[in-house]
Amino acid sequence: MAAKDISRSTVKRLPTYLSYLKSLPADGPTHISATALAAALGMGEVQVRKDLALVSAGGRPKIGYLREGLIRDLEEFLGYGNTNDAVLVGAGKLGQALLGYGGFAEYGLNIVAAFDADETRAGTESSGKPIYHVSELADFCKSRSIRIGIITVPAEFAQRVCDQLIAGGIQAIWNFAPKHLDVPEHILVQTENMAASLALLSQHLSEQMEQDKARQRQDDDGEDEP
Repeated sequence: MAAKDISRSTVKRLPTYLSYLKSLPADGPTHISATALAAALGMGEVQVRKDLALVSAGGRPKIGYLREGLIRDLEEFLGYGNTNDAVLVGAGKLGQALLGYGGFAEYGLNIVAAFDADETRAGTESSGKPIYHVSELADFCKSRSIRIGIITVPAEFAQRVCDQLIAGGIQAIWNFAPKHLDVPEHILVQTENMAASLALLSQHLSEQMEQDKARQRQDDDGEDEP
């Protein structure tokens, strides 16, 4: 089935399956079922079964999938065997942390350069990656046929940077700025909403604290009984 026929929500789940499969010990079971995978990840069995069927034909009733074969199918579908060059805009602390992360290569992402509006950073390097002035961004992307842009600038500059990336031929944007970006229909934007993630964590902690207080009150009431 073509990638365009698979929903984005499914695509987002596939790396979770792949990460778990690759974390299993090499001397572990050679096969794994959708049921076992769903149980290990705390996900719905029907959903996992449907997801895997979309990217692999290797499943067998009562046997499951050959683990190594399923890993290959997932990696091939996700394009991890390909290398996509990318540029990063915003060489501050977050940007430099991403430049220094070596794990992107496993997922087929190669950040070739960074750009920043700070002239004192232009002409320097971070983790071996050159940093250029942002005024060179569009021309650099065009000349290197770069298709992925990573935005790590403050929110107020994100749309301007986005427009420059698109002018340079970028087709996909990984956005770390807390800002909605307006882009043409053919441009894919994946926004990492840290505020939303922190809100979920905070809400979870608040609920746990309320549950702990309720249990404590029940314990205290039980101790007061004659």
